[in-house]
Amino acid sequence: IIGGHDAQPGAWPWTVSLQIRQIGAKFAHVCGGVLINENSVLTAAHCVKGRKNPYFWRAVLGVQNLQKPSRHGARRSIRSIVVHPGFNTETFDNDIALVELGSAVWYSPHIQPICLGPPDLPPSTHNHTECSISGWGRTTEKGKTSNVLKEARVEIIPSSVCNSSDAYGGLISDNMICAGSESGGIDACQGDSGGPLACYHRDTNQHHLVGIASYGRGCGRPRFPGIYVRVSRYRGWI
Repeated sequence: IIGGHDAQPGAWPWTVSLQIRQIGAKFAHVCGGVLINENSVLTAAHCVKGRKNPYFWRAVLGVQNLQKPSRHGARRSIRSIVVHPGFNTETFDNDIALVELGSAVWYSPHIQPICLGPPDLPPSTHNHTECSISGWGRTTEKGKTSNVLKEARVEIIPSSVCNSSDAYGGLISDNMICAGSESGGIDACQGDSGGPLACYHRDTNQHHLVGIASYGRGCGRPRFPGIYVRVSRYRGWI
């Protein structure tokens, strides 16, 4: 996360670290994920495309620091990985996948599912709403990933702004949503993909999953906010 700060333990209890098996018994964080029920995690399709064998993966939940064991944490093997059949590796359209955990997790203050929210965003989250992103990804465009979960506030940026000729120039489809800050400096980055864009709704007093971190041109660059999967378009598929 660019332009963020350390999250408090338990602040984002649905944010998951998806890790891939290294040589020996070691695992390395690759992407974020979002817990949506006791055994299902949403992530970005590009994170798992080409490495769909569940054996190579694990999910780590309920932790703030990936290097420090936590009594709040849980680790799960993966039973299956389903990539959206419409995922396009060139345009990143339909960049969504569903990961089924090997066994259910127990909910606690540190492990909770996020609400998928209403089928379409209420007007309050249309444009310029403050939402939050969280992840263990890079903290600068060319920098290192973070062991500690980072968070940042972002605003939803209208697709018309995001798609203008001096920005993404028409690359943003109706299945995508732009979020960041128009002046740059706050964004998801490598290692944050698959993680949540969560927007708080006062009327329900809950966060809703509005987006899944997908891609961007660089990280935190002015005019090039982060692109997220527009989750409301995928409720039927999920």
